[in-house]
Amino acid sequence: MELKAKIPDGPIEKKWEKHRFDMKLVNPANKRKYSVIVVGSGLAGASGAASMAELGYNVKCFCYQDSPRRAHSIAAQGGINAAKNYQNDGDSVYRLFYDTVKGGDFRSREANVHRLAELSVNIIDQCVAQGVPFAREYGGLLANRSFGGAQVSRTFYARGQTGQQLLLGAYQALQRQIGLGKVEMYPRHEMLEPILIDGRARGIVVRDMVTGELETHLADAVVLATGGYGNVFFLATYAKGCNGTAAWRSYKKGACFANPCFTQIHPTCIPVHGDYQSKLTLMSESLRNDGRIWVPKRADDKRPPGEIPEEDRDYYLERIYPSFGNLAPRDVSSRAAKRVVDEGRGVGPTGVGVYLDFADAIERLGEDVIAERYGNLFEMYERITDEDPYKVPMRIYPATHYTMGGLWVDYNLESTIPGLFVIGEANFSDHGANRLGASALMQGLADGYFVIPYTIGDYLARTKFEPLAADHPEAVATVAEVEVRIKRLLSINGTRTPTSFHRELGQIMWEYCGMARTREGLQEALGKIPALREEFWENVTVPGAATELNQSLEYAGRVADFLEIGELMCLDALEREESCGAHLREEYQTEDGEALRDDENYAHVAAWEYAGEGKKPIRNVEPLEFEYVELATRSYK
Repeated sequence: MELKAKIPDGPIEKKWEKHRFDMKLVNPANKRKYSVIVVGSGLAGASGAASMAELGYNVKCFCYQDSPRRAHSIAAQGGINAAKNYQNDGDSVYRLFYDTVKGGDFRSREANVHRLAELSVNIIDQCVAQGVPFAREYGGLLANRSFGGAQVSRTFYARGQTGQQLLLGAYQALQRQIGLGKVEMYPRHEMLEPILIDGRARGIVVRDMVTGELETHLADAVVLATGGYGNVFFLATYAKGCNGTAAWRSYKKGACFANPCFTQIHPTCIPVHGDYQSKLTLMSESLRNDGRIWVPKRADDKRPPGEIPEEDRDYYLERIYPSFGNLAPRDVSSRAAKRVVDEGRGVGPTGVGVYLDFADAIERLGEDVIAERYGNLFEMYERITDEDPYKVPMRIYPATHYTMGGLWVDYNLESTIPGLFVIGEANFSDHGANRLGASALMQGLADGYFVIPYTIGDYLARTKFEPLAADHPEAVATVAEVEVRIKRLLSINGTRTPTSFHRELGQIMWEYCGMARTREGLQEALGKIPALREEFWENVTVPGAATELNQSLEYAGRVADFLEIGELMCLDALEREESCGAHLREEYQTEDGEALRDDENYAHVAAWEYAGEGKKPIRNVEPLEFEYVELATRSYK
């Protein structure tokens, strides 16, 4: 398959402006003749649905939650990046562009990243106008703080609940359009299959999660804003409902899946503390502004942290990366934590953790200032661990947090299926092999508010659409596919729960495709996962019926897809014989244990094409060209 990125010509700072002019427009009076389906109502989905409805399109928006307000975007804590340079510390659109390309270890598309940096400044204005309560300095100006991978303060925040406040802003814009009748909202509906007619995405099949009824919804274009697939690891910071089903079903209908092995490990999560856990909890990267990360210098030093004097502590990030210190990028910080734990210097009951210590900051600034900045995060930590972080250091350890991989899209955010657009975390486009902190919210809102309203108009203006009805043969056939799959899940009547299969898959993925990967380990995983998937389809138990509220059925369908997604992730990791960003192949690393890229052979996007059941997928390549940022070995020292 030929991957046409459709990157416009011209200087990088003019590409988006020129492209907007070159795109065809839909007359305002004609917009009401077109309909668009948006799947997902997080930051990308809610902002995209609201913006397109504001323009005049008829929008249907679907989410599996009981309200758009419960989308997982609400869990984002630390902040959102924007190149406003309010601190007058040397920031610019170009610097944000450069930091993002470098932070992604030179595995992202320059044109997309520069557009993201350009739009970042508009996002803040939009959100302030909506009333998002960003933190402000004493004089009333918007405040900023620092995040990993940058030496400027460009992160706007609302205490430790930035995602929630931004989502409320997008949600109120969405609700306004619902009230005006331009958006039809379908909560508690899960997309199970896209409908393709004449090779174009023209609708979706959804299951009403309350009644169990399968519904057909048709439109002129479909936008996926369904988030990432990181719950493939079972233990992750995602909400338990987050899944890869919509993206995976689209992949199996012809949408290429790009860089699936690029998954982010976040360095500041509450460590695993038992086999009974079902998820992990993030502690915001913003805490690294004032918290210092350390472990004992000696592996046999098991004293409580308050009894370990300064001379016996190793502030390893400050030691190894003096220029960035505790604000080194996530992939670098995570690997450093893994190294000291592997050396036997981990802390806590399990020995799998490091300290995040606020004693110096509290002494320097006072407890009130720290509480003002991070109070809700400290409260969350204490509720989970029963330890007071004002008095003892937090214990943290890396965990799965985000997926840089996703469905392949061109510059217009259109997948390889015409008419199927993918925005936010669900696509691969902006973060390369490692996302910088506070950039997920930036991408979701840039795609939703400022990109998709333009690019989908260009698609609609250039395409002729035939009227469709739910009894179209392709729509009927797609519904039949879904029914067969549901009946198969319900008819197995095995002895193992979907949870047990998911947990076992997660252990395989973390062991062999987690923070460090090897050829032998990935090959072993590629043997274990198909065997586990075969057992799943022979021995899973799914109680209840299809025509009722059935959470076991929902979960089983998602786990079935994770069992396939995990295999593709391992295959992608195996065939990318280099290390870059969060993808560390132990065979390819520097003497210091850092990622060793192979730009000659792997400076490209790997976009996997489904080849049929039981067949190896086809690995397509989109070469990456670096005209404005020179390829170099990343250094944060």
